[in-house]
Amino acid sequence: MQLLKALWALAGAALCCFLVLVIHAQFLKEGQLAAGTCEIVTLDRDSSQPRRTIARQTARCACRKGQIAGTTRARPACVDARIIRTKQWCDMLPCLEGEGCDLLINRSGWTCTQPGGRIKTTTVSCPRLLENCPIHFRN
Repeated sequence: MQLLKALWALAGAALCCFLVLVIHAQFLKEGQLAAGTCEIVTLDRDSSQPRRTIARQTARCACRKGQIAGTTRARPACVDARIIRTKQWCDMLPCLEGEGCDLLINRSGWTCTQPGGRIKTTTVSCPRLLENCPIHFRN
């Protein structure tokens, strides 16, 4: 009888330790992004000028080796770092389906042209390329 009680106590303690480990692992995961994904942290729009909207967006990304935060289909995404270094912005497919992408003359950004003729211009300003690179959207 004593042996049975000891086994039940041991099994209960093992189950308790297992549950503590599972709960602890869950707390560690919260707030972490899966590798290769991004989330929008802040989005600010300024429509004070007529026929023009300036949007500033901050994203948090957990990119894999060789990738950096960029834009794909008008959403934050991890893209090949080569695209950012060479400023070949259209290679990351930043425009929506059906829109045309063109580099700005000085490669400071790109334009997305909708079939109806509306143009969205995006500029990138990087004091240090590849570090805290804000992207500004103008419609």
